[in-house]
Amino acid sequence: MAIKKFMYVNRKAPYGTVYALESLEVVLIAAAFDQDVSLAFLDDGVYQIAKGQDTTGIGQKNFSATYRALGDYDINKIFVEQESLDARGMTADDLMPLVYEDEDDDWAEKPSISIVSRTEMAAIMAKQDVTFSF
Repeated sequence: MAIKKFMYVNRKAPYGTVYALESLEVVLIAAAFDQDVSLAFLDDGVYQIAKGQDTTGIGQKNFSATYRALGDYDINKIFVEQESLDARGMTADDLMPLVYEDEDDDWAEKPSISIVSRTEMAAIMAKQDVTFSF
């Protein structure tokens, strides 16, 4: 039986709703069961992996550090839409440095994030077996 490809699409800001945290929890659970997991960050979802999140002013727990664990769960296919970054005045430098250890390259740390165009994102999504949108 072939392993299915699961993509989790994140479109919401990290705080103010449960979508971002719920997505992260579901992704980690799926990866723990050896699923082929990838993540997409579009629209306000790009804020989920922004550097320097500080939630003290809104009284919510900051869960952004959990994204750094994705590589430990073999989640290394993280796609961020360039147009979403552009619309929010962001660049790749504004994102957390998410990495994984490549066992085929003597465990070298490599970046997990790929910045892709809207057209490329559509093509990547079309190749998935299952897509969940949060």
